[in-house]
Amino acid sequence: MNQTQISPSTSYRPLVTTWLTLVGLTIISVLLSQWLHGGAWLQLLVAAIVWLKGDLIARHFVETRIAHPFIRRVTHYFIAFTPVALVLTAFFGKEFARFASI
Repeated sequence: MNQTQISPSTSYRPLVTTWLTLVGLTIISVLLSQWLHGGAWLQLLVAAIVWLKGDLIARHFVETRIAHPFIRRVTHYFIAFTPVALVLTAFFGKEFARFASI
């Protein structure tokens, strides 16, 4: 079998680009909160930005693309949990709080 092994990146360029993207997304988040203060779609935009930032961090800094598939899946589920919880809390706050309480 011909298996190609993926090795960690040794270049700083993808890391700097990712870091600048994360900073840009943070600035966009702040601007969106000023423009859409209290808007109904703000929670969805925030959830999408949180998911995107988590995915960027996992791919470029944690390097999940070279991790074992089980670890990769667990990490992706963990990253997806927060945006889903944000959306559920925003739109179904009381019901979700009752469900999530112990």
